[in-house]
Amino acid sequence: MAISTAQLSLYIYTGTSGSYTSSDLKYTIQKERINADDKINFEVSELIRDYINVDFNNDYLSKCVWVTAITNLFDENNQPYTYSNPQNDTYLALDGYGYFEDEVNPELSRNALITSNNIYLPEGTTGKLPIFAEGVGKITIDGSDTEITDDGNTNQKIQYVTIPADSSTIQVYDTDDSTLLKTISVTNICEPKFTPYKITFVNKYGVFQDLYMFKKSMENLNVTDERFRRNTIVNNTTSYATNAAQSERYNVNAQTSLTVNTGFIKEDMNSTIEEMFLSENVWIRYENKTLPVLPKSKSLAYKTVLNDKLINYTVELEFAFTKINSVR
Repeated sequence: MAISTAQLSLYIYTGTSGSYTSSDLKYTIQKERINADDKINFEVSELIRDYINVDFNNDYLSKCVWVTAITNLFDENNQPYTYSNPQNDTYLALDGYGYFEDEVNPELSRNALITSNNIYLPEGTTGKLPIFAEGVGKITIDGSDTEITDDGNTNQKIQYVTIPADSSTIQVYDTDDSTLLKTISVTNICEPKFTPYKITFVNKYGVFQDLYMFKKSMENLNVTDERFRRNTIVNNTTSYATNAAQSERYNVNAQTSLTVNTGFIKEDMNSTIEEMFLSENVWIRYENKTLPVLPKSKSLAYKTVLNDKLINYTVELEFAFTKINSVR
């Protein structure tokens, strides 16, 4: 008999692959086969996303989960379908995304988890390079090797390799330690006039990536309020005080925004700017605190060397909280 129904059980957990328990069962989904189709498809990405907690406090922790999908198949009589039943598959999930051109279920990078081949850092400042530990054997930075190990635990599947201050070249090698997968150039910027701001965002691979804004910055405060008019007459004297306000404000608050500039960067960085604009999670290192921000700019005109000669991006960010504390 043909397959009629599929029941999918999703276990979402951290730790090592296959270490799930009954408490990790998050969803049980059942679907029937449409007569004209020969497959039963389940869309689970949005369900899994609910269990990937993306928070950041300048700590660069691995944010991923194991997903074990157990599928039981049934025939028209609701009897277990004997061939390969149940089917058991385990995946590592991150909160990333593919582009439309990548088609269905694209597998993104399995080594260096940044799109660009360039990183900009302030002089004398260390950086972080996110990598997928399972697919990398070693990282070579200016001739110095760092071996990458993978014990299968989610807390180290994504690793953030420290880029020493004033480095110049990063080479990422496959697990055989000899196949060069990616070369990244590090540019160290001396900025004596402006304060560089570090923006950290979740990129398309689902990991934290840093982007420094080196040039001019401007802070803006946008105040909102409501008003009412009151009667200031004192009945006993049939008079009013001229120092008593007739119009008063309430629900006063404000939103702070920050306009920042990248400084001159290579055209290759367009992908980094794009991913920051598309990110749902962005932070800024501001006055020794990691604060959440929202990209207020909603349009991006891609710049090229051919059209623009020197490439600088101006980005407007809005702090993701009100100026007066309204947390209750």
